[in-house]
Amino acid sequence: MPGTVFCRGSKGEPLPKLERTVYWEAFRVLLGSVYKNSDPSKGGHPPCDAVRMFKVLHLQHLFNLNDDQTEFKIRDRYGFCRFFGLSPEDKVPDAKTVWVYREHLKEWGLVDKLFSELLIQIDAAGFSVRKGQIVNPAIVPVPKQRNTREENRQIKAGDNPEGWGGNKRRQKDVEARWTKKHGKTHYGYKSHISINRKHKVIRKYVITSAEVHDSQIFEERLDENNSNGSVWADSAYRSVEREAALPGAHYRSQIHRKSTRKRPLNEREQ
Repeated sequence: MPGTVFCRGSKGEPLPKLERTVYWEAFRVLLGSVYKNSDPSKGGHPPCDAVRMFKVLHLQHLFNLNDDQTEFKIRDRYGFCRFFGLSPEDKVPDAKTVWVYREHLKEWGLVDKLFSELLIQIDAAGFSVRKGQIVNPAIVPVPKQRNTREENRQIKAGDNPEGWGGNKRRQKDVEARWTKKHGKTHYGYKSHISINRKHKVIRKYVITSAEVHDSQIFEERLDENNSNGSVWADSAYRSVEREAALPGAHYRSQIHRKSTRKRPLNEREQ
């Protein structure tokens, strides 16, 4: 999921800005189905608050963290605890809890609904779509899978590896893939986003496995509601066909002839 609508390139600290802008309790009804199948009679710890976990996913995307890094950062940084309303003595959601919660959101088809509701609040707060848009990808890392070569071969072929029961299959990420970016190898997904240039608000997104090239996901992200037709992007998106097609769709290309950024927006200041 996109996680949050604000990018780190926006002015000021993003977490206080989110707190001032978003009324989180408005999502509680929509999030009510997340733990619908939980059975308290089976014992164990009660599930973490659904709204708090929703905020955890926002923080995770905002700082481009995998599940293990998210758990560590929440424990390590007071600003993160304050964002969640936690004291240093409170229990922090662990990596497995974050993963399970995200899977519940996908299972109940809530991701797009939550994102749409969040944009309604952002628009109501005065962050309108102005000054054009920036098209940009960000790597979303996930824990590496400890699979054999034969299991990976079967996964890529769309088959269920032999010996994988239902429980093991649910705990395995079979859609993440490897990619290389700036000389480093990454495993996970890509979040392809379109950012409102004035307020650095994510307006559209597409999630793919990491090996999908940036240029393959472009037109799907363009926001036709922006008040300015200019589109900024790195040179990876540039092609003769795209440069010819954009004016016909009422966009002005600002795609770089050569990349002037060594890292995407969401990877700065990490």
